[in-house]
Amino acid sequence: MKVLVSDKLGEAGLDIFRNEEGIELDVKTGLAPDELKAIIGEYDGLVIRSATKVTDEILGAATNLKVVGRAGIGLDNVDIPSATKHGVAVMNTPGGNTVTTAEHSIAMMMALTRNIPRGTSTLKGSLWEKKNLQGRELFNKVLGVIGFGNIGSIVASLAQGLKMQVIIYDPAVTAEHIEKQGFESVSLEELYKRSDYITIHVPKIESTTHLLNKETFAMMKDGVMVINCARGGIIQEQDLYDAIMSGKVAGAALDVFEVEPPVDNPLLELDQVIATPHLGASTQEAQTNVAVAVANQIIAYLKHNTVINAVNVPSVTGELLKKLQPYLYLSEKIGAMHATMAKGPIKEISVEYAGNFLDLDLKPVTLAAVKGILSPMVPDEVNSVNANAIAGDMGIKISEIASQESAHYINLIRIRVVYENDTNLISGTIFGKDDARIIRINKFRLEVIPEGYLSLIHNKDVPGAIGSIGTCLGEHDINIARMMVGREDDGDRNIIFIRTDTPVPENVCQELSALDKVHSIINFEL
Repeated sequence: MKVLVSDKLGEAGLDIFRNEEGIELDVKTGLAPDELKAIIGEYDGLVIRSATKVTDEILGAATNLKVVGRAGIGLDNVDIPSATKHGVAVMNTPGGNTVTTAEHSIAMMMALTRNIPRGTSTLKGSLWEKKNLQGRELFNKVLGVIGFGNIGSIVASLAQGLKMQVIIYDPAVTAEHIEKQGFESVSLEELYKRSDYITIHVPKIESTTHLLNKETFAMMKDGVMVINCARGGIIQEQDLYDAIMSGKVAGAALDVFEVEPPVDNPLLELDQVIATPHLGASTQEAQTNVAVAVANQIIAYLKHNTVINAVNVPSVTGELLKKLQPYLYLSEKIGAMHATMAKGPIKEISVEYAGNFLDLDLKPVTLAAVKGILSPMVPDEVNSVNANAIAGDMGIKISEIASQESAHYINLIRIRVVYENDTNLISGTIFGKDDARIIRINKFRLEVIPEGYLSLIHNKDVPGAIGSIGTCLGEHDINIARMMVGREDDGDRNIIFIRTDTPVPENVCQELSALDKVHSIINFEL
């Protein structure tokens, strides 16, 4: 498998790829979009930082690509919906540079407060401007932290150590959790009104783009200072410029910009603004951490299908994957069987889990079922990344139900496919640790090992029916490896599953269908 590193990556990460058996590594940095598009079809994995733009056009040309890994947190340079549509997992490394970025935010706040950059610059210019560079104390000032994730929580803790009063806004985190960590949870409006300093630690998404703007600056204290080491574009830069010029905002410390590198940005002309060129994650330790993390994550995905820190597919670690593997196998096989029995356009796929599943996260198992059902029906490759997206495009509703009660089995998976005027139901279970079985198809109860060349035959429940089927196969030198029979509880039909050593040819299927005791036959391979 081939992996392309298109942005600068720490040597420790490159060494992991180079030393991994079965991985071929290419390092080609600084590629123009057309150059990347021309070669991306060769690669199974792509490693990026912030420079490479993984656009819909690039993804359309990435015919073999399975995973994009970002050595860092931000993914605004990746078209995630397009990646999902193309079946490409998108991963980041959120833990590798959290401390580094948090420390940089605190450093920027202190440097801004004490005029350290201007003091250095003027002193090197042979000026002694002590009276003009008076600063403030951070002690007992109110720091408003927007976003209480990995980085925001560390910033809050560091600021608390500086004896600042820390207030937090994060709509995704409960007030109880924030308060347990020793901080005050407030609304965004209250944070604007109370804060002496505001630091931003949220991703750039639609709801956070230009979160700080003319209207929100107007809510803030006069003389507030703003720090942004998150993503460019969260602050409306022209509005920030105007707020500084009016005196509403006393200063800003910026590590990120809407356009990077910033060109002719008026903010950089202001003494009240200090800036760094996106250095939040730029420490030796952080670069090593994220390089090692992204290398290990991509190798785990390509070689073992283990998902870690993916933003568009549920994470499945090696340990969880080991527990789920029998259910993933069974679910996909049931899905594939449903595909052979399809009765027109699908309206709904319902997956029900009954019994002892040990509080496992079963979303990957549901995705495996959807993958098994849709794979034969669509021209594009279906995988755990894009299965739900493809189902949505087809107008198929996916539902998942779990209960702890299963009448006859320790664990049971029921997958129901609903069509316009009909429904198919297939149930399966695991015997022992990993022995998959199909135990019900609609009204028929039976026991089928879901593998090999299989024929599903509906026949009359009368003497001689099974014999006539065996005779027909024997006349064509087709050996029956296994036969399972299920009887309709309240009818006059049987269902027969025959596993053969070789596929049953179409002409033999026609002969079987013509037998007077046979209703129908479906052939498939699992």
